[in-house]
Amino acid sequence: MSSFKIEGGHLLHGEITPQGAKNEALEVIAATLLTDEAVRITNVPEILDCRNLIQLLSDMGCNVVRNAPGDYTFRAQDIDLGCLDQPDFLLRCQRLRGSVLLLGPLLGRFGRAVIAKPGGDKIGRRRLDTHFLGFSKLGASFMASEDGTRFEIKGNSLRGTYMLLDEASVTGTANIILAAVMAEGTTTIYNAACEPYIQQLCRLLNNMGAKIEGIGSNLLTIQGVGSLHGATHRVLPDMIEIGSFIGMAAIAGNGLTIKDVSYPDLGIIPDTFRRLGIKMELRGDDLYIPRHEHYCVETFMDGSIMTLSDAPWPGLTPDLLSVLIVVATQAKGSVLIHQKMFESRLFFVDKLIDMGAQILLCDPHRAVVIGHDHGICLRGRRMASPDIRAGIALLIAALSAEGTSTIENIKQIDRGYERIEERLTALGAHIQRVE
Repeated sequence: MSSFKIEGGHLLHGEITPQGAKNEALEVIAATLLTDEAVRITNVPEILDCRNLIQLLSDMGCNVVRNAPGDYTFRAQDIDLGCLDQPDFLLRCQRLRGSVLLLGPLLGRFGRAVIAKPGGDKIGRRRLDTHFLGFSKLGASFMASEDGTRFEIKGNSLRGTYMLLDEASVTGTANIILAAVMAEGTTTIYNAACEPYIQQLCRLLNNMGAKIEGIGSNLLTIQGVGSLHGATHRVLPDMIEIGSFIGMAAIAGNGLTIKDVSYPDLGIIPDTFRRLGIKMELRGDDLYIPRHEHYCVETFMDGSIMTLSDAPWPGLTPDLLSVLIVVATQAKGSVLIHQKMFESRLFFVDKLIDMGAQILLCDPHRAVVIGHDHGICLRGRRMASPDIRAGIALLIAALSAEGTSTIENIKQIDRGYERIEERLTALGAHIQRVE
């Protein structure tokens, strides 16, 4: 198993370009199954999760051509549904959370989908009810194996309908859209997720011939069409990686420029870091974060402690709370982090406490961070990455720590961050991948 060996205390300086958005890439790659014509997607991040989903499509018979790094052409002309029942295929599905996105397009185009219960981060319960309830509304039926590890969905004649989602699930919304674009009649989805990833998926589908209205809102109207055709699409820069780089620049930077960030699509992320006292400048579509010898957490207008919490878009994405916790450890002041969506995502803070951070874990969803104002430096430690976002947060902590840290289980980091050690080494970090 690979690990990172990080020598802390080396300031980052220079320019870095974010990769394509992982979550968007998984959605639009799955969407290529809806047509037998060629769909070309660029700015695909060369990360483990995307490679695994591309391999699943290839296993099904989709012709995949890698034109250049991050540039792929997909043609799902000869899909073999028989492979869906093969143990090896189901086992690979189990290892990838994004494999659940195959359900919608397979159901929408072929009327049948089989998938194993998908894996992914160990951050608490991540239910699939929203997906299946949406499919059922469209007229599909599904069966689960007795142990709940295999799902089969059938629906040869999907019909559009009105549905109010029980939660604004991003992957749930994406899956329902993918199934509904070729259903007969009109589908109305209320309480739909409206993240930029979903907006991008809808734009690609419309370019392929779908008829989707309400893009960017939580009320989508989809007029079903008989078929879709080929298109080209470019994936947005990854807002989570951009937020991670902002955190690195704040706590361990000496002037860092993040290139081509698509600032309008970052939503509340920049302002959230500003609430921790982080200064940044927008230069064209680049973000410049100067060196921060000190930064002070804001308080609310009545003087009460600052609270940062996640919420569906346009609220703060939960994927950045781990990074914000690390940044707050060296701020002046205190902040309450309220993680509402997953019950295990904050459990990595014990590793930061071992490094010298002052964090009180109130319960599985809330942690109070008491900033050191650089008066006490974090100390290098040996630790393991429990999930993608905790992994990058621990890497940021290690970059700012005194001494050497070792992070194990970096396969989790590789799932979401492309060649991260090479890119950070180019900025001045001292990171070594150890096999």
